Amino acid sequence: MVFGGIVTTLSVSVAALYLYQNKLVYPSWAGKAKEYVEKPTSVSYPGLNFKEFYLKTPDNIRLQCYDFPNPESKTTIIILRPNAGNIGHSLAKINYLYHEYNASVFIFSYRGYGYSEGTPSEQGIKTDVECIMDHIEQDEFHKQRKKVLLGTSIGGAVAIHIAYRYHHMVEGVILENTFLSVRKVIPYLIPFMQRFTSMCHEVWDSEAIISKVGPKTPFLFLNSERDEIVPSNHSLELYKLCNSSEKVLKRFPLGKHNDIVIQDGYWEAFDEFMYRYNLM
Repeated sequence: MVFGGIVTTLSVSVAALYLYQNKLVYPSWAGKAKEYVEKPTSVSYPGLNFKEFYLKTPDNIRLQCYDFPNPESKTTIIILRPNAGNIGHSLAKINYLYHEYNASVFIFSYRGYGYSEGTPSEQGIKTDVECIMDHIEQDEFHKQRKKVLLGTSIGGAVAIHIAYRYHHMVEGVILENTFLSVRKVIPYLIPFMQRFTSMCHEVWDSEAIISKVGPKTPFLFLNSERDEIVPSNHSLELYKLCNSSEKVLKRFPLGKHNDIVIQDGYWEAFDEFMYRYNLM
């Protein structure tokens, strides 16, 4: 009876992983993040030049976009968010980049996140990327500026995809706590599921494509050594696989998955990278 119960439990868990993995990989529903998306105001974020608009993807999904064009900038930083929360949660970081680095910033909600339509999936987000990058390439303001990708967690996987697919537009990539693939994260979070990772269809196989990105694209890998979500060695392995002749790895011994930006040395590493490769 005990053995039968274990088999039943395992079968249910495997079925749940397969059927509900999109909700697990993309928890856009968590924390009421789809109900309210903060906008910058002159009181909370004074001096920000801000525009909100929607773009329509090739498959007719409306994407929520925040654009912060800084007239003094020579660089546009494209922020690719992690898999939780919404773009309003990035406003403090955007404000800092805008004022301290004179950067322009562009951020958008993946499908199913914030006020964007649709349901998130790997293929769907890659379609979103096509829409966003086409817009930036044609935009009179942003096409005159260098483009730097700043991706966190799954946003790092999106950034690697963009750097490979749109290499002609990207002049720098910054990755925070990024994974080799979703399948290789599962055993870390759910050890008893390690034999069933092939059932995960949301793969984001950065391990397979990062070596295909051009060797002249500068990469900065920012890695928390106490990451409780993504194995810390994933960033190290991605760094090794990256073919760029201009790559930097900075590790934070006390950092966890969601607090890397407040770790000692974070902004110093950011500064050094941006100025070394003339990205600001």
